[in-house]
Amino acid sequence: MKVLGINGSAREDGNTAILIRKVFEELEAAGIETELVQFSGQVIEPCKACWACGGQKNCVHRKDIFRDVFEKMAGADGILLGSPVYSANVSSNMQAFLERAAVVGDMNPGLFMHKVGASVAAARRGGALQAVDAMNHFFLNHEMYVVGSVYWNMVYGQMPGDVLKDEEGIANMKNLGRNMAFLLKALKQEETA
Repeated sequence: MKVLGINGSAREDGNTAILIRKVFEELEAAGIETELVQFSGQVIEPCKACWACGGQKNCVHRKDIFRDVFEKMAGADGILLGSPVYSANVSSNMQAFLERAAVVGDMNPGLFMHKVGASVAAARRGGALQAVDAMNHFFLNHEMYVVGSVYWNMVYGQMPGDVLKDEEGIANMKNLGRNMAFLLKALKQEETA
């Protein structure tokens, strides 16, 4: 089994990457392969609403890394989305990515059905719930199972590394990883039964 993590932050290896890696630690301890894609230094173009993706199972436009990331996402058993909070929502790259991915998914029904999804947000103060909701809506609208934890999947921190000071938030990320591993394994057992 494999989980693809997508870091929507403009900052490579910043707070959002730290959160994703905390979830990954638990997944890897459970024997699940992980891969991290970071949008830092990239520009994800918005959907052009051309509808050419119908039957193609991917976007037809090739000016950015969308196609490669989307292909990895479609091939993964689980998807972990992460974004910092910008203006009480996800980053613009994550928003553009999710909009394009949603259209490709809508034009190719069942592409993500029964995959496992989870989302995490790094926030200085507010807006984290809106960011988590925006990412979770993608999962919910594409027949995926959404994993939760003991509290909202957000951790507080402004400067790179600050999230490590939020002990409750980091513990929640680890619990999220354990829950995601449990669900992935349960679904795999059901599939092979």
